[in-house]
Amino acid sequence: MKRILAIDGGGIKGVAPASFLAVVEEATGEKIVDHFDLIAGTSTGGLIALGLGIGLSAQEILTFYRERGPQVFGQLEGCLDRILRYVRWPLRPKYDPSNLRAELFEVFREKKLGHSFTRLVIPAYHRDRQSVYVFKTAHHPRLEVDCHVDAVDVAMATAAAPVYFPSHRIPTGSHLLDGGIWANNPTGLAVVEAVGILGWPGHDLRVLSLGCTDDTWTFVADPGLVGMGLMGRNLINLFLQGQSNASLGVANILTGHPHSGTRVWRYSPKVPAGTFSMDRTSQIERLAGLGAVEARGALPHLRKEFLTTARERFTPDHELPSDTC
Repeated sequence: MKRILAIDGGGIKGVAPASFLAVVEEATGEKIVDHFDLIAGTSTGGLIALGLGIGLSAQEILTFYRERGPQVFGQLEGCLDRILRYVRWPLRPKYDPSNLRAELFEVFREKKLGHSFTRLVIPAYHRDRQSVYVFKTAHHPRLEVDCHVDAVDVAMATAAAPVYFPSHRIPTGSHLLDGGIWANNPTGLAVVEAVGILGWPGHDLRVLSLGCTDDTWTFVADPGLVGMGLMGRNLINLFLQGQSNASLGVANILTGHPHSGTRVWRYSPKVPAGTFSMDRTSQIERLAGLGAVEARGALPHLRKEFLTTARERFTPDHELPSDTC
């Protein structure tokens, strides 16, 4: 049996899955990374995946959101600075990426993607080629480049949400955008990697999918912009909802569900539309509470399906030079 963890994007709402995983680690006394053979994460989920991969505890990642989130999203700026940011927003991205880079470096330091203790899949989007771009550990012989990329660069790329942050230029010169453009819910991507690249039989997989809350909302039949909500916000929600459902559908089909039993479990608290936003850090504790209560209910099942044994040791096909370890 191979176990997969997939974590959605969602900005500061990543507090919810981080809190979920912190409760699981506290209850078991073991690190999440020791139980999963493959971890996929998009945007904020990519940051969590990278942190878990290099050996951080889920509690350390949750602390990162609590202590550094306000700095990343400019909540510690003065009132005048925040007003100017909103005035400039129609013409340029809302946030300066230097804050995010500085805070990420405090956590990842010189670590590279290849330092991960398990397989990682982190989606991004290539701005100039207008095509998908997926960072991967060296878990297949042909995957020999990404393992040398700094974890900070991977994190900056997958989290470069359009209009919030500018595209991120990695050392090769490629300008990358948030993986949420095409894989905000990376569950399907993770299962495709497992089945198509790693050759793992779908019926041998167990998949844990964590969301950053799901908005519940309705709209009138055949709506215009007004019917879709202020500034078309619900239109964005509709696209994200459709992508997420498609991703879960791919994962379910490739693992054999529903014809031969459930192998994909999804946990994402449902909340009224507009309750949380991706950059409102004043909601961190509420999000942490949601993640914790979700994990409380899920623990008995997680123990049975995901936490029974440790994963097999991951040996990459391409090792980093010893001087980078």
